[in-house]
Amino acid sequence: MTTPGYLSPDGDSCILEVYLQPRSSSDAVVGLHGTALKIRITAPPVDDRANRALESFVAGLLAVPKGRVAVVGGHSSRRKRLRIEGLGVAVAARVLDVPGS
Repeated sequence: MTTPGYLSPDGDSCILEVYLQPRSSSDAVVGLHGTALKIRITAPPVDDRANRALESFVAGLLAVPKGRVAVVGGHSSRRKRLRIEGLGVAVAARVLDVPGS
């Protein structure tokens, strides 16, 4: 399995590139947006609520504690970089397998 473009290694962790769509009707992984993984979140982009909801959603998808997922880039942008501590790229790629990636 090749590593999808939206994942990159970071020591024993990985970086996930996300294109976020806030204020959606449901939380879901939609597919790809360029080289990023497109994720819809119901939370609005106000007072960091969308970022916190995104961290929680991704932690649930990857079955890791919420404290191990953090937005490390793009705090006020739709394009975000999330660091998932202690999770390798291979494991994340299996869980986040998106057709066409």
